[in-house]
Amino acid sequence: MPAVSPPPAAGFADLFVLLQPHLAQLDGMLHAQLTAFEPEIREFAEYCLETHGKRLRPALVFFSGWREAKTISPGVVRAAAIVEMVHLATLVHDDIMDGADLRRGRRTAERVYGTTAAVLMGDVLFAHALHLAAQFPTTEVCAAVSESTRRVCSGEIVQTMRRGTTEITQADYLRIIDLKTAELFRVSCQLGCSLAGYESAYVEAVSAFGRHLGIAYQMYDDLADFFGEERRIGKTLGTDLAGGKLTLPLLVLLEHLPAGERAGLAAEIRGDGPPQFALRLGQMRAHGIFAVVAKAIHTELSLATSALEPWPKLPPTPLLGQLADVLRAQVENLTSTTDT
Repeated sequence: MPAVSPPPAAGFADLFVLLQPHLAQLDGMLHAQLTAFEPEIREFAEYCLETHGKRLRPALVFFSGWREAKTISPGVVRAAAIVEMVHLATLVHDDIMDGADLRRGRRTAERVYGTTAAVLMGDVLFAHALHLAAQFPTTEVCAAVSESTRRVCSGEIVQTMRRGTTEITQADYLRIIDLKTAELFRVSCQLGCSLAGYESAYVEAVSAFGRHLGIAYQMYDDLADFFGEERRIGKTLGTDLAGGKLTLPLLVLLEHLPAGERAGLAAEIRGDGPPQFALRLGQMRAHGIFAVVAKAIHTELSLATSALEPWPKLPPTPLLGQLADVLRAQVENLTSTTDT
């Protein structure tokens, strides 16, 4: 889990300048929801709402529903609030499962309010997100959000059940990140594009973009867990290995190691020995693991942008393409650490 609040990458910061009016309205809507919570838990709910990061998922809603800079649809703002609330609920639960002390430089909800209360607050945030979704004039938004919430939570359950085991294939890994990460990216794009009134074929294409971007984003996060710099990415390195989580870099490393070394790494993942981060990073450098994972990320990003190629002139297309370019640049920024 991130130990401090990561500074936005320069590319994200530049692109998000366009969204300042949109994000201001999002903040207003989120804080307006506090009055819907019982008075006894409003302070707790506010604490959770204020523990946010770059708000990439709301940004996907806004960019996918882009018409022109000065047009901010109330429905799109509501959809952005919904996906942000679902995301924050998952973070509350994630921090409990990971035993995290800090998120974005603040004590986690569990550390401040206790485990039981934090579990229930995550449930409350999920429920309120569905309440907001039910306020649209049709059931389509509520159906989409409830389905995605189920899939995201299912992905987290599968990942939790697979911790501490090497009985995971790359197909299993892709399935998990498709559910737990890419699904919320996908539905963010779907909601924004659909509520903006774009044709169904374009909505499907934008949704596909979001899915592939989400997969690439999780792969990048897993790669950065080994090759990143804590100061730059705001994350304690080696948490996946320490937590017995078999991510793509570790899966590829297992495939490249000779039998004896592979058995040692498997023991670390099972928790039968202390994690040896420096050793595993050195092995990754020696076996070219960075290049293999980076290629997989770029493949997903290419699939994302190619989905939009038939609609080059529609307003969301170049903005979403720029988001993909920012992630490409972040992968390249990690490259400089592979030779140090």
